[in-house]
Amino acid sequence: MPRRSAEESRENLVDAAIRVMVRDGVAAASTRAIVAEAGLPLGAFHYCFRSKAELLHSVIETIMAKTLPPTVTDGAAPEGDGRRDPAAVIGGSIDAYWRRIQAEPDEQMVTYELTQYALRHPELADVARAQYRQYRDVFREYLETIATVADVRWNVDVAVLARYGFGVMDGLTLNWLIDRDDAQARAALDEFAGYLIAAAEPRGD
Repeated sequence: MPRRSAEESRENLVDAAIRVMVRDGVAAASTRAIVAEAGLPLGAFHYCFRSKAELLHSVIETIMAKTLPPTVTDGAAPEGDGRRDPAAVIGGSIDAYWRRIQAEPDEQMVTYELTQYALRHPELADVARAQYRQYRDVFREYLETIATVADVRWNVDVAVLARYGFGVMDGLTLNWLIDRDDAQARAALDEFAGYLIAAAEPRGD
């Protein structure tokens, strides 16, 4: 099978797996169900993936690519000293992040279901660990980009801030998926933005 065809088959299988999981749940996403959804022979799965765990990693990465890393806005026009307003950069970036979460609620639900499914199956425990490790790594890059754009530094260790920050956003996402209360989500996001603004200080010359 040509390399390009193999890559296309992998993408088709991942997309098919996401459709099955969104429609029927993670537990229903058997190998046979996924290849049937993709319109491919069963052998294509074993050619493209060494295991179902490898497929689940790819599913998580694909969903993450749509929401993480979130857009980092450059805020309002530069101030008199040429710097961007940190509050505008942080607030605008959180808004952009949240819009991407809201755009794909069904896929967001799949990520939580994948975590629980992996934790209940010892052979897939590394999937959940890798999933959240990658989330934290990407959120750390997000914070570092905000700091660069806003010309600030964090007064909290960035690794700790990334774990805390992603924990906040992860919890807010789950709450919103449950109650779809946009007003309360917005209020909580504003509180988190205020925390980040307080944790940012001018980088200095």
